[in-house]
Formats: sequence, structure tokens, C-alpha cells
Amino acid sequence: MDSKDFILNRIPHRDPFLWVDSVTEVLDNRLVAKKHIPPDLDIFKGHYPDHPIMPGVLLCESIFQAGAILIHEMIMKGGSQDVHSNEIPVLTRIQGAKFKREVRPGDTIIIDVLFKERVSNAWFLSGKILVDGKVAVKVDFACAMSSS
Repeated sequence: MDSKDFILNRIPHRDPFLWVDSVTEVLDNRLVAKKHIPPDLDIFKGHYPDHPIMPGVLLCESIFQAGAILIHEMIMKGGSQDVHSNEIPVLTRIQGAKFKREVRPGDTIIIDVLFKERVSNAWFLSGKILVDGKVAVKVDFACAMSSS
């Protein structure tokens, strides 16, 4: 489950914009994943170069990608007939993002995503990122299925 192929077979994202390294746990409505933040990312040359921190928007993106993997798993397990094989989840809402601590070069983040509800074509989720067991980011978000 934690292989790169597992991830690549579930979401359309690819390097250099793939922000999930491995999936460690999948439950009925929850997914836990990991991402190591490489110290040599070009981002750190310009994002607070004297005190490099991971941009919050990219941390949120890692949560959204993990959410898309969870949606895929839920569709496959549920045998949903109203979702077509060429459809992919696309972000439609970000709500209540909170940034509680910095993520630094070399950190490994734990991404924890929880499915809350589905209304028609919309999937509502919440996610958080932990660093060293402490919450760094929390966000609620929604996705809708879109034809690829």
C-alpha cells in the first residue's frame, strides 16, 4: 500500500507536484500518509531563504492529494455506480485553514485525512498535518468529480 505506484494509480499528480510519498493506513473513512520535505527543494531558495519554511499552500496541497486518494479508495470499495472511471476529484472549497507551526526542510509530515460526508457530487473532508506528533496545519475542504 505504501508504494509510489499505489499513489500514482489513484491520483493524476506527478513530480514535481506530487506531495504524498506513501500511504500508511486506509480505513473506511480515513487515510494516513507521509511526505518527507527534502531540504534541497528550490522553494526554499526564495521562501524565507534565511529561515526556510514550507509554504502553507503546499502543505494544504498534500492534504488535498491525500484526500483524493481516500476518495478513490472509497469509490473502489463502495462500487459507486455514479462515478465514472475517467472522473477525478477536483478541489472546490477550502475552509478554515489554520497554520499552527512551521514545517521546515528535512521534516517528515504525517497527513491525516477524514471523510465527513458526500452530498451529490461533492465530497466533504477535513485534514491535518502533524510534525513530531504536533499539529502544524488543519483545513476543511471539498472536492467534486470532474471528467479528465
